[in-house]
Amino acid sequence: MIGGEQLRGWAVALATVTCLLPVSSLAVQADAPETSLRPTLRPSLSPAVAATVASDGAIARADVVAAVATGAGSSRVASPSSGLRPQLRPVSAQLLAVAARPADLDASLLDQSLVPLVRPDGIAQQALFKRRRLRQGSVCGDIDIQGKEIGAVVGTMPGCGAADAVQVTSVAGVTLSQSSVMTCETAAALKRWVSKDVEKAFGRRNRVVSLRVAAHYACRTRNNRPGAKVSEHGRGKAIDISGFKLEDGTLVSVLSGWNARATRKPMRKMWKAACGPFGTVLGPESDRHHRDHFHLDVASYRSGSYCR
Repeated sequence: MIGGEQLRGWAVALATVTCLLPVSSLAVQADAPETSLRPTLRPSLSPAVAATVASDGAIARADVVAAVATGAGSSRVASPSSGLRPQLRPVSAQLLAVAARPADLDASLLDQSLVPLVRPDGIAQQALFKRRRLRQGSVCGDIDIQGKEIGAVVGTMPGCGAADAVQVTSVAGVTLSQSSVMTCETAAALKRWVSKDVEKAFGRRNRVVSLRVAAHYACRTRNNRPGAKVSEHGRGKAIDISGFKLEDGTLVSVLSGWNARATRKPMRKMWKAACGPFGTVLGPESDRHHRDHFHLDVASYRSGSYCR
């Protein structure tokens, strides 16, 4: 083990060696931090920024970052004393309009600007009452089918009659020229056809507002021929439409409108669109019995809709 006397001897020897070192050597060690190698610049710095940093060691770090961000290839770098101040927000158009307002403008006129008015309570109540009224007058469980229930219709000849029949006055907001007796199946098909293909057939600005009904329920044979089968009219499954009344009061009949230049295209479009909602669709070109109306019924066939 090393004794205390030996440790004290080593300490005295070390102090003696330190005192014998040259003064110049101690000065070099004292100056070492000031003469050490400066850190190299990042490769992303432009030559202009690097030269500025090399020549001015007191340049602020923010100035270097600004110079890199705004002028990597520029020869001008912000001076250390210039700070990066935020740019002023541009003046809004509203403030400019207020500033340009005439000095003699009456302040009371500012309250008369065009702002939307609050909807009166009466309008909402009217809408609710209208819907309630439509619901009370609806049939077949559909608010868009208006009329009344008449129940079972007994036929005057074998094969006629309808169970749970209704008397329809309008479908999808389009009125019928006469209250028409039919089944709910027929009423639903009529509503689908009117709302999708008839109402806007002549244009959105001149909609169809009424249908001219030529025939609805009638206990008879097909085309009123003796000995023929019972017509779908006799079962409440058919309706005949002979014309369409528009918003401007114009009445377009099937007889005259089928070949007229202005209306033949929408006429044919409505006739074609009826195939699908209805099982049978007969028009002016089917036979002489249907020259002046569309016959529409919901009879079903294995081969699909029958349209002529």
